Parts: sequence; C-alpha cells; structure tokens
Amino acid sequence: MGTGRAAVGWRPLVLSLVSLAGVGVATYLTLAHYTTGITLACPSTGAINCEAVTTSHESVVFGIPVAVLGLLFFVAMFFVSLPWAWRTPMRIVAQARLASSIVGIGFVFYLVYAELFEIQKICLWCTSVHILTFVLFVVIVTGWDDATAAWTGDGAKRGTG
Repeated sequence: MGTGRAAVGWRPLVLSLVSLAGVGVATYLTLAHYTTGITLACPSTGAINCEAVTTSHESVVFGIPVAVLGLLFFVAMFFVSLPWAWRTPMRIVAQARLASSIVGIGFVFYLVYAELFEIQKICLWCTSVHILTFVLFVVIVTGWDDATAAWTGDGAKRGTG
C-alpha cells in the first residue's frame, strides 16, 4: 500500500448499518413518544409491555425522553463510524467513538435494570436498541487497535481494518 493511511475493513460497514438500524428504531420510539395516535407495535399486557416502559418515570432522563437520547446517540455513532472516521489521523474521533460506546452500554445497563426491577415490564423495541448498542460497543472495543492504526501508521503496514 505505502500510503501511510490505515486500511478500512468490515468494522465501519457493520457499525454504520447497526447505527442506521438504531436510528430507525429510535425514530419510531421518538415519534411514538411525541405523537398521539401512534401506538407501538408491541403487546401491552403481561411482562411484555412497551407502553408501560416508554411512559414510565424512567423513560425521561434530565427532562429528555430516552428515545431522543437514543436517536442522538445513533446519529452520532453513524457519523463517527463511517470509513473516513476510521482513517482520520485525529485521535479525538476514535476516542469519542469509544467513549460514546462506553456511555451507551452503561446507559443500557441502567435501562435494563429499570425495566426488570423498577418497571417490571419489558419493551421489545427498547430491547432491540439495547442489543444494537451492545453490538456497537463490542465492535468498537474489539477494534481499538484498528482505530489507532490511523494515527500510528500501522494500518498501512498491517493492511487490516
């Protein structure tokens, strides 16, 4: 190769697709939060009850609906997961991607706790967001060496991404 630029492999594609899926689900949850007449496609009785979860006290943090926070998270993750972001020599991009994924998975732990122990109901749409966030976290953390290759020059030598 000899360009000194890090090669980009499968991670940016996977992260971009997962982020787009997250944008879709979070948009749906945000619209359901703000729009009357939109009922989530989810059972509303028994242990699976999206309405109980999305209208609970825990569905708003610092006055902001969790769905909106999720939407902002996935939009940001989409942009910092694009191939240019994996190639950039600016460390702050990789560091922001890693920090965001850590905050995201930490928030997921809180939300799962809230669903299981405080609300005692499960939201299937929320669970899909939790799984997507977990996938982002794993791909980013296991790809840290690939992310740092852009500023160390190792990517061109290794040819990996």
